[in-house]
Amino acid sequence: MRVPPVRVPGGRVSRKGFLKVGGSALAGAALLGVAGCGGSGNQNSSGATEFTFSFGPDNSGSLEEIVRRFNKKFEGRYRANYRVMAADTGQYFNQVKTEFQAGGGEIDLIGGDVVWPAQFAANGWIEDLSDRFTEEDRKAFLPAPVESCTYEGAVYGVPWFTDAGMLYYRKDLLDNAGFSDPPKTWEELKEQATKITGESDAEDGFVFQAAEYEGGTVNGLEYIWTHGGDVLAGQDLNDVIIDGTQAIAGLSTERSMVESGVAPRAVSTYTEQECQAAFLNGRAVFCRNWPYMYALAGEQGQSNIGPDQVGVASLPVAAGQEESFSGLGGWNFYLNATSSEEEKDAAYEFVKFATSPEQQKYRALNGSFLPTLEELYDDEKLVEKVPVIDLGESAIKNARPRPLSPYYSDMSLVMAEQFNACVKGSKSPKEAANTLDDRLQEIVDQAS
Repeated sequence: MRVPPVRVPGGRVSRKGFLKVGGSALAGAALLGVAGCGGSGNQNSSGATEFTFSFGPDNSGSLEEIVRRFNKKFEGRYRANYRVMAADTGQYFNQVKTEFQAGGGEIDLIGGDVVWPAQFAANGWIEDLSDRFTEEDRKAFLPAPVESCTYEGAVYGVPWFTDAGMLYYRKDLLDNAGFSDPPKTWEELKEQATKITGESDAEDGFVFQAAEYEGGTVNGLEYIWTHGGDVLAGQDLNDVIIDGTQAIAGLSTERSMVESGVAPRAVSTYTEQECQAAFLNGRAVFCRNWPYMYALAGEQGQSNIGPDQVGVASLPVAAGQEESFSGLGGWNFYLNATSSEEEKDAAYEFVKFATSPEQQKYRALNGSFLPTLEELYDDEKLVEKVPVIDLGESAIKNARPRPLSPYYSDMSLVMAEQFNACVKGSKSPKEAANTLDDRLQEIVDQAS
Protein backbone atom coordinates (compact mmCIF):
# COMPACT_ATOMS: atom_id res chain seq x y z
CA MET A 1 0.00 0.00 0.00
CA ARG A 2 0.99 3.42 -0.12
CA VAL A 3 2.56 3.23 3.10
CA PRO A 4 4.70 1.15 4.83
CA PRO A 5 5.49 -2.09 4.33
CA VAL A 6 2.79 -2.64 2.29
CA ARG A 7 3.09 -6.07 1.38
CA VAL A 8 -0.55 -6.31 0.63
CA PRO A 9 -0.28 -9.28 2.16
CA GLY A 10 2.45 -10.44 0.15
CA GLY A 11 5.28 -8.38 -1.11
CA ARG A 12 5.53 -4.77 -2.04
CA VAL A 13 3.39 -3.73 -4.92
CA SER A 14 3.20 -0.52 -6.93
CA ARG A 15 0.02 1.36 -6.17
CA LYS A 16 0.25 4.42 -8.34
CA GLY A 17 -2.76 6.62 -7.90
CA PHE A 18 -4.44 4.33 -5.38
CA LEU A 19 -2.25 2.52 -2.90
CA LYS A 20 1.33 3.28 -3.81
CA VAL A 21 4.13 1.49 -2.19
CA GLY A 22 6.49 3.94 -0.66
CA GLY A 23 9.71 3.52 -2.59
CA SER A 24 12.60 1.45 -1.35
CA ALA A 25 13.19 0.46 2.23
CA LEU A 26 14.70 3.24 4.29
CA ALA A 27 17.99 2.41 5.88
CA GLY A 28 17.51 4.81 8.73
CA ALA A 29 14.59 6.29 10.61
CA ALA A 30 13.43 9.77 9.71
CA LEU A 31 11.57 11.91 12.19
CA LEU A 32 9.21 14.53 10.83
CA GLY A 33 8.46 17.60 12.90
CA VAL A 34 11.09 17.21 15.62
CA ALA A 35 14.77 17.64 16.14
CA GLY A 36 15.30 14.44 18.07
CA CYS A 37 13.71 11.11 18.89
CA GLY A 38 10.40 10.90 20.63
CA GLY A 39 9.41 8.28 23.13
CA SER A 40 11.33 9.88 25.97
CA GLY A 41 8.25 11.07 27.76
CA ASN A 42 9.81 14.53 28.12
CA GLN A 43 7.77 17.60 27.45
CA ASN A 44 9.00 19.99 24.81
CA SER A 45 9.57 23.70 25.32
CA SER A 46 5.86 24.42 24.86
CA GLY A 47 4.92 21.90 27.57
CA ALA A 48 3.43 19.41 25.12
CA THR A 49 3.85 15.68 25.72
CA GLU A 50 5.72 14.23 22.75
CA PHE A 51 5.32 10.72 21.43
CA THR A 52 6.77 8.82 18.49
CA PHE A 53 4.52 7.26 15.88
CA SER A 54 5.95 4.75 13.39
CA PHE A 55 4.75 3.87 9.93
CA GLY A 56 6.18 3.25 6.47
CA PRO A 57 6.73 5.99 3.87
CA ASP A 58 3.54 7.65 2.62
CA ASN A 59 3.87 8.98 -0.93
CA SER A 60 0.35 10.39 -0.89
CA GLY A 61 1.30 13.06 1.63
CA SER A 62 -1.98 12.43 3.43
CA LEU A 63 -0.36 10.99 6.55
CA GLU A 64 1.94 13.98 7.01
CA GLU A 65 -1.13 16.18 6.70
CA ILE A 66 -2.96 14.19 9.39
CA VAL A 67 0.07 14.58 11.69
CA ARG A 68 0.18 18.31 10.95
CA ARG A 69 -3.53 18.68 11.69
CA PHE A 70 -3.19 16.80 14.96
CA ASN A 71 -0.20 18.82 16.13
CA LYS A 72 -2.00 22.06 15.29
CA LYS A 73 -5.18 21.04 17.09
CA PHE A 74 -3.34 19.88 20.22
CA GLU A 75 -0.56 22.46 20.16
CA GLY A 76 0.84 22.91 23.66
CA ARG A 77 -0.67 19.61 24.87
CA TYR A 78 0.53 16.80 22.58
CA ARG A 79 2.97 16.48 19.70
CA ALA A 80 3.20 13.50 17.32
CA ASN A 81 6.60 12.73 15.79
CA TYR A 82 6.28 10.56 12.69
CA ARG A 83 9.14 8.07 12.42
CA VAL A 84 9.33 6.71 8.87
CA MET A 85 10.05 2.99 8.82
CA ALA A 86 11.04 0.53 6.10
CA ALA A 87 8.66 0.21 3.15
CA ASP A 88 8.84 -3.58 3.29
CA THR A 89 6.53 -5.22 5.82
CA GLY A 90 9.04 -7.87 6.85
CA GLN A 91 11.81 -5.35 7.46
CA TYR A 92 9.47 -3.10 9.41
CA PHE A 93 8.24 -6.03 11.51
CA ASN A 94 11.77 -7.19 12.28
CA GLN A 95 12.87 -3.70 13.28
CA VAL A 96 9.97 -3.24 15.69
CA LYS A 97 10.42 -6.77 17.06
CA THR A 98 14.13 -6.13 17.67
CA GLU A 99 13.35 -2.94 19.59
CA PHE A 100 10.74 -4.74 21.68
CA GLN A 101 13.17 -7.55 22.49
CA ALA A 102 15.76 -4.98 23.54
CA GLY A 103 13.41 -3.51 26.13
CA GLY A 104 10.68 -1.63 24.32
CA GLY A 105 12.39 0.91 22.10
CA GLU A 106 11.37 4.51 21.52
CA ILE A 107 8.25 3.98 19.42
CA ASP A 108 5.10 4.75 21.42
CA LEU A 109 2.48 4.22 18.70
CA ILE A 110 2.85 1.66 15.93
CA GLY A 111 1.00 1.66 12.65
CA GLY A 112 1.17 -2.10 12.11
CA ASP A 113 -0.01 -4.94 9.88
CA VAL A 114 -3.19 -6.79 10.79
CA VAL A 115 -1.22 -10.01 11.39
CA TRP A 116 1.05 -8.57 14.10
CA PRO A 117 -1.10 -8.22 17.24
CA ALA A 118 -1.26 -11.86 18.36
CA GLN A 119 2.52 -12.26 18.48
CA PHE A 120 3.07 -8.83 20.00
CA ALA A 121 0.31 -9.30 22.57
CA ALA A 122 1.45 -12.81 23.56
CA ASN A 123 4.87 -11.35 24.39
CA GLY A 124 3.40 -8.45 26.36
CA TRP A 125 4.83 -5.88 23.95
CA ILE A 126 1.63 -3.97 23.15
CA GLU A 127 -1.04 -2.49 25.39
CA ASP A 128 -4.42 -4.06 26.04
CA LEU A 129 -6.80 -1.38 24.72
CA SER A 130 -10.05 -3.03 25.81
CA ASP A 131 -10.81 -0.23 28.29
CA ARG A 132 -9.86 2.57 25.92
CA PHE A 133 -11.35 1.12 22.73
CA THR A 134 -14.63 0.12 24.32
CA GLU A 135 -17.21 -2.32 23.04
CA GLU A 136 -19.43 0.64 22.16
CA ASP A 137 -16.59 2.25 20.17
CA ARG A 138 -15.99 -0.98 18.26
CA LYS A 139 -19.57 -1.08 16.94
CA ALA A 140 -18.77 1.76 14.54
CA PHE A 141 -16.04 -0.28 12.80
CA LEU A 142 -16.13 -3.12 10.30
CA PRO A 143 -16.13 -6.42 12.22
CA ALA A 144 -13.15 -8.11 10.52
CA PRO A 145 -10.61 -5.34 11.22
CA VAL A 146 -11.72 -5.33 14.87
CA GLU A 147 -11.33 -9.10 14.99
CA SER A 148 -7.79 -8.75 13.66
CA CYS A 149 -6.95 -6.64 16.75
CA THR A 150 -8.34 -9.24 19.16
CA TYR A 151 -6.28 -11.83 21.02
CA GLU A 152 -7.56 -14.13 23.79
CA GLY A 153 -10.65 -12.00 24.30
CA ALA A 154 -8.84 -8.68 24.65
CA VAL A 155 -8.45 -5.92 22.06
CA TYR A 156 -4.90 -4.76 21.38
CA GLY A 157 -5.39 -2.36 18.50
CA VAL A 158 -7.68 0.07 16.70
CA PRO A 159 -8.39 -0.46 12.97
CA TRP A 160 -6.98 2.31 10.78
CA PHE A 161 -7.54 1.31 7.14
CA THR A 162 -8.43 -1.95 5.48
CA ASP A 163 -7.95 -4.14 2.41
CA ALA A 164 -9.61 -7.26 1.00
CA GLY A 165 -9.15 -9.78 -1.79
CA MET A 166 -11.54 -9.27 -4.72
CA LEU A 167 -12.44 -10.87 -8.03
CA TYR A 168 -11.81 -8.59 -11.01
CA TYR A 169 -13.39 -9.47 -14.34
CA ARG A 170 -13.67 -8.12 -17.86
CA LYS A 171 -17.24 -6.88 -18.10
CA ASP A 172 -17.01 -6.43 -21.85
CA LEU A 173 -15.79 -9.97 -22.46
CA LEU A 174 -18.47 -11.48 -20.22
CA ASP A 175 -21.14 -9.46 -22.02
CA ASN A 176 -19.87 -10.53 -25.44
CA ALA A 177 -19.95 -14.17 -24.34
CA GLY A 178 -23.52 -13.88 -23.07
CA PHE A 179 -22.82 -13.87 -19.34
CA SER A 180 -24.93 -11.33 -17.50
CA ASP A 181 -23.22 -11.78 -14.13
CA PRO A 182 -19.78 -12.70 -12.80
CA PRO A 183 -19.36 -16.26 -11.51
CA LYS A 184 -20.75 -17.14 -8.09
CA THR A 185 -18.90 -20.46 -7.80
CA TRP A 186 -15.41 -21.62 -8.73
CA GLU A 187 -16.86 -24.05 -11.28
CA GLU A 188 -18.77 -21.21 -12.94
CA LEU A 189 -15.53 -19.23 -13.10
CA LYS A 190 -13.80 -22.08 -14.91
CA GLU A 191 -16.73 -22.49 -17.31
CA GLN A 192 -16.88 -18.77 -18.13
CA ALA A 193 -13.11 -18.45 -18.42
CA THR A 194 -12.88 -21.46 -20.77
CA LYS A 195 -15.63 -20.16 -23.05
CA ILE A 196 -14.29 -16.60 -23.17
CA THR A 197 -10.66 -17.52 -23.84
CA GLY A 198 -11.89 -19.70 -26.69
CA GLU A 199 -13.79 -16.81 -28.26
CA SER A 200 -11.59 -13.78 -27.55
CA ASP A 201 -8.02 -12.55 -27.62
CA ALA A 202 -7.61 -13.18 -23.89
CA GLU A 203 -4.94 -15.82 -23.30
CA ASP A 204 -5.49 -16.58 -19.62
CA GLY A 205 -8.78 -17.36 -17.98
CA PHE A 206 -7.77 -16.56 -14.41
CA VAL A 207 -4.69 -15.24 -12.63
CA PHE A 208 -4.07 -15.08 -8.89
CA GLN A 209 -1.19 -14.86 -6.42
CA ALA A 210 0.29 -18.35 -5.98
CA ALA A 211 4.01 -17.68 -5.53
CA GLU A 212 5.72 -18.87 -2.34
CA TYR A 213 5.24 -15.78 -0.19
CA GLU A 214 2.63 -14.19 2.10
CA GLY A 215 0.30 -13.35 -0.78
CA GLY A 216 0.33 -17.02 -1.81
CA THR A 217 -0.62 -17.93 1.75
CA VAL A 218 -3.59 -15.56 1.67
CA ASN A 219 -4.80 -16.90 -1.67
CA GLY A 220 -4.54 -20.50 -0.46
CA LEU A 221 -6.52 -19.61 2.66
CA GLU A 222 -9.24 -18.04 0.52
CA TYR A 223 -9.72 -21.28 -1.40
CA ILE A 224 -9.95 -23.16 1.90
CA TRP A 225 -12.39 -20.67 3.47
CA THR A 226 -14.67 -20.54 0.42
CA HIS A 227 -15.00 -24.33 0.66
CA GLY A 228 -15.99 -24.19 4.35
CA GLY A 229 -12.58 -25.23 5.69
CA ASP A 230 -10.15 -23.59 8.10
CA VAL A 231 -6.67 -23.88 9.59
CA LEU A 232 -7.27 -23.71 13.34
CA ALA A 233 -10.19 -24.58 15.60
CA GLY A 234 -11.13 -24.38 19.24
CA GLN A 235 -11.19 -21.52 21.70
CA ASP A 236 -7.43 -21.53 22.18
CA LEU A 237 -6.71 -21.93 18.44
CA ASN A 238 -4.29 -24.78 19.16
CA ASP A 239 -6.13 -27.46 17.19
CA VAL A 240 -4.95 -27.67 13.58
CA ILE A 241 -7.71 -28.86 11.21
CA ILE A 242 -6.23 -28.07 7.80
CA ASP A 243 -6.31 -31.74 6.79
CA GLY A 244 -10.12 -31.74 6.85
CA THR A 245 -12.10 -32.66 3.74
CA GLN A 246 -13.25 -29.08 3.11
CA ALA A 247 -9.73 -27.68 3.30
CA ILE A 248 -8.47 -30.38 0.94
CA ALA A 249 -11.34 -29.55 -1.42
CA GLY A 250 -10.24 -25.91 -1.40
CA LEU A 251 -6.66 -26.81 -2.30
CA SER A 252 -7.97 -29.17 -4.99
CA THR A 253 -9.89 -26.28 -6.57
CA GLU A 254 -6.79 -24.08 -6.50
CA ARG A 255 -4.76 -26.81 -8.19
CA SER A 256 -7.53 -27.44 -10.73
CA MET A 257 -7.17 -23.91 -12.04
CA VAL A 258 -3.79 -24.91 -13.46
CA GLU A 259 -4.67 -28.51 -14.35
CA SER A 260 -7.69 -27.37 -16.37
CA GLY A 261 -5.66 -24.74 -18.21
CA VAL A 262 -7.81 -21.91 -16.87
CA ALA A 263 -4.76 -20.43 -15.10
CA PRO A 264 -1.28 -20.45 -16.68
CA ARG A 265 1.33 -22.76 -15.17
CA ALA A 266 3.41 -19.67 -14.41
CA VAL A 267 0.79 -18.57 -11.87
CA SER A 268 2.87 -20.47 -9.28
CA THR A 269 5.36 -17.57 -9.58
CA TYR A 270 2.81 -14.74 -9.64
CA THR A 271 2.63 -11.97 -7.03
CA GLU A 272 0.32 -8.94 -7.22
CA GLN A 273 2.45 -7.29 -9.88
CA GLU A 274 2.36 -10.18 -12.35
CA CYS A 275 -1.40 -10.54 -11.90
CA GLN A 276 -1.87 -6.82 -12.33
CA ALA A 277 0.12 -6.82 -15.57
CA ALA A 278 -1.75 -9.82 -17.01
CA PHE A 279 -5.18 -8.34 -16.30
CA LEU A 280 -4.59 -4.68 -17.11
CA ASN A 281 -2.76 -5.54 -20.31
CA GLY A 282 -5.83 -7.44 -21.47
CA ARG A 283 -4.36 -10.93 -21.26
CA ALA A 284 -6.61 -12.33 -18.51
CA VAL A 285 -10.39 -12.57 -18.13
CA PHE A 286 -10.44 -12.88 -14.34
CA CYS A 287 -7.98 -11.76 -11.67
CA ARG A 288 -7.89 -12.05 -7.90
CA ASN A 289 -6.27 -8.91 -6.49
CA TRP A 290 -6.60 -6.11 -3.91
CA PRO A 291 -8.70 -2.93 -4.27
CA TYR A 292 -5.77 -0.80 -5.42
CA MET A 293 -5.79 -2.34 -8.90
CA TYR A 294 -9.10 -0.78 -9.92
CA ALA A 295 -7.63 2.72 -9.99
CA LEU A 296 -4.91 1.62 -12.41
CA ALA A 297 -7.38 0.71 -15.16
CA GLY A 298 -7.10 3.31 -17.87
CA GLU A 299 -3.91 4.91 -16.55
CA GLN A 300 -1.42 5.64 -19.29
CA GLY A 301 1.52 3.29 -19.09
CA GLN A 302 -0.31 1.09 -16.59
CA SER A 303 -3.25 -0.36 -18.50
CA ASN A 304 -4.54 -1.26 -21.95
CA ILE A 305 -8.13 -1.44 -20.68
CA GLY A 306 -10.37 1.23 -19.20
CA PRO A 307 -12.39 1.25 -15.97
CA ASP A 308 -15.60 0.79 -17.97
CA GLN A 309 -14.33 -2.65 -19.00
CA VAL A 310 -13.65 -3.75 -15.42
CA GLY A 311 -16.04 -5.30 -12.92
CA VAL A 312 -15.38 -6.20 -9.29
CA ALA A 313 -17.12 -8.89 -7.24
CA SER A 314 -16.68 -11.11 -4.21
CA LEU A 315 -14.57 -14.22 -4.64
CA PRO A 316 -16.47 -17.30 -5.85
CA VAL A 317 -17.35 -20.14 -3.46
CA ALA A 318 -17.71 -23.89 -3.67
CA ALA A 319 -21.10 -25.21 -4.75
CA GLY A 320 -23.37 -25.30 -1.72
CA GLN A 321 -21.46 -22.60 0.16
CA GLU A 322 -23.53 -19.46 0.69
CA GLU A 323 -21.01 -16.93 1.98
CA SER A 324 -17.78 -15.79 0.38
CA PHE A 325 -14.70 -14.87 2.38
CA SER A 326 -11.60 -13.01 1.29
CA GLY A 327 -8.29 -12.39 3.01
CA LEU A 328 -8.17 -9.32 5.21
CA GLY A 329 -5.38 -6.84 4.68
CA GLY A 330 -4.89 -3.44 6.23
CA TRP A 331 -3.25 -1.67 9.13
CA ASN A 332 -4.07 -1.00 12.76
CA PHE A 333 -2.76 1.17 15.59
CA TYR A 334 -0.91 -0.48 18.52
CA LEU A 335 0.41 1.14 21.72
CA ASN A 336 3.81 0.22 23.12
CA ALA A 337 3.18 -1.37 26.53
CA THR A 338 6.46 0.04 27.91
CA SER A 339 5.69 3.67 27.11
CA SER A 340 4.83 6.02 29.99
CA GLU A 341 1.19 6.65 30.82
CA GLU A 342 1.58 10.22 29.57
CA GLU A 343 2.87 8.97 26.23
CA LYS A 344 0.10 6.37 25.98
CA ASP A 345 -2.55 9.00 26.68
CA ALA A 346 -1.10 11.34 24.09
CA ALA A 347 -0.70 8.58 21.51
CA TYR A 348 -4.25 7.39 22.01
CA GLU A 349 -5.53 10.91 21.36
CA PHE A 350 -3.82 10.61 17.98
CA VAL A 351 -5.49 7.23 17.40
CA LYS A 352 -8.92 8.74 18.05
CA PHE A 353 -8.11 11.69 15.82
CA ALA A 354 -6.74 9.62 12.91
CA THR A 355 -9.62 7.11 12.96
CA SER A 356 -12.37 9.73 13.18
CA PRO A 357 -14.82 9.95 10.23
CA GLU A 358 -13.34 13.25 9.04
CA GLN A 359 -9.75 12.00 8.91
CA GLN A 360 -10.56 8.55 7.49
CA LYS A 361 -12.59 10.22 4.74
CA TYR A 362 -9.72 12.61 4.02
CA ARG A 363 -7.26 9.71 3.72
CA ALA A 364 -9.64 7.77 1.48
CA LEU A 365 -10.16 10.73 -0.86
CA ASN A 366 -6.56 11.88 -0.91
CA GLY A 367 -4.69 8.64 -0.42
CA SER A 368 -7.26 6.00 -1.44
CA PHE A 369 -6.96 4.12 1.84
CA LEU A 370 -10.14 2.13 2.45
CA PRO A 371 -11.86 3.19 5.69
CA THR A 372 -12.61 0.94 8.64
CA LEU A 373 -15.72 2.87 9.77
CA GLU A 374 -19.03 1.37 8.63
CA GLU A 375 -20.70 4.74 8.03
CA LEU A 376 -18.22 5.84 5.37
CA TYR A 377 -19.34 3.07 3.02
CA ASP A 378 -22.63 4.97 2.65
CA ASP A 379 -20.92 8.30 1.97
CA GLU A 380 -21.98 9.37 -1.54
CA LYS A 381 -18.96 11.58 -2.19
CA LEU A 382 -16.56 8.86 -1.11
CA VAL A 383 -18.26 6.20 -3.23
CA GLU A 384 -18.20 8.53 -6.24
CA LYS A 385 -14.51 9.41 -5.88
CA VAL A 386 -13.31 5.93 -4.84
CA PRO A 387 -15.72 3.66 -6.77
CA VAL A 388 -14.11 0.38 -5.73
CA ILE A 389 -15.60 1.01 -2.28
CA ASP A 390 -19.05 0.52 -3.76
CA LEU A 391 -18.14 -2.16 -6.29
CA GLY A 392 -16.34 -4.34 -3.79
CA GLU A 393 -18.31 -3.51 -0.65
CA SER A 394 -19.42 -7.10 0.01
CA ALA A 395 -15.85 -8.36 -0.31
CA ILE A 396 -14.59 -5.68 2.04
CA LYS A 397 -17.25 -6.38 4.65
CA ASN A 398 -16.74 -10.16 4.42
CA ALA A 399 -12.96 -10.03 4.68
CA ARG A 400 -11.54 -12.56 7.13
CA PRO A 401 -8.36 -12.31 9.24
CA ARG A 402 -5.60 -14.84 8.82
CA PRO A 403 -5.16 -17.23 11.78
CA LEU A 404 -5.00 -15.14 14.95
CA SER A 405 -2.04 -17.00 16.39
CA PRO A 406 1.12 -15.70 18.08
CA TYR A 407 2.94 -18.24 15.91
CA TYR A 408 1.46 -17.01 12.65
CA SER A 409 4.74 -15.77 11.16
CA ASP A 410 6.19 -19.30 11.39
CA MET A 411 2.98 -20.93 10.25
CA SER A 412 2.68 -18.68 7.22
CA LEU A 413 6.08 -19.73 5.88
CA VAL A 414 5.05 -23.38 5.97
CA MET A 415 1.66 -22.68 4.37
CA ALA A 416 3.26 -20.63 1.59
CA GLU A 417 5.60 -23.52 0.83
CA GLN A 418 2.93 -26.22 0.76
CA PHE A 419 0.30 -24.16 -1.08
CA ASN A 420 2.88 -23.39 -3.75
CA ALA A 421 3.89 -27.05 -4.04
CA CYS A 422 0.24 -27.95 -4.54
CA VAL A 423 -0.27 -25.35 -7.28
CA LYS A 424 2.86 -26.53 -9.07
CA GLY A 425 1.73 -30.15 -8.82
CA SER A 426 4.77 -31.39 -6.90
CA LYS A 427 2.37 -32.38 -4.12
CA SER A 428 -1.25 -33.45 -4.28
CA PRO A 429 -3.80 -31.38 -2.33
CA LYS A 430 -4.14 -34.20 0.21
CA GLU A 431 -0.38 -34.56 0.61
CA ALA A 432 0.01 -30.81 1.10
CA ALA A 433 -2.82 -30.73 3.64
CA ASN A 434 -1.44 -33.70 5.60
CA THR A 435 2.04 -32.17 5.64
CA LEU A 436 0.60 -28.88 6.83
CA ASP A 437 -1.43 -30.57 9.54
CA ASP A 438 1.69 -32.22 10.96
CA ARG A 439 4.02 -29.24 10.67
CA LEU A 440 1.57 -26.60 11.87
CA GLN A 441 0.57 -28.74 14.84
CA GLU A 442 4.26 -29.13 15.65
CA ILE A 443 4.73 -25.35 15.62
CA VAL A 444 1.73 -24.83 17.88
CA ASP A 445 2.72 -27.61 20.29
CA GLN A 446 6.35 -26.54 20.59
CA ALA A 447 5.39 -22.94 21.27
CA SER A 448 2.64 -23.77 23.78
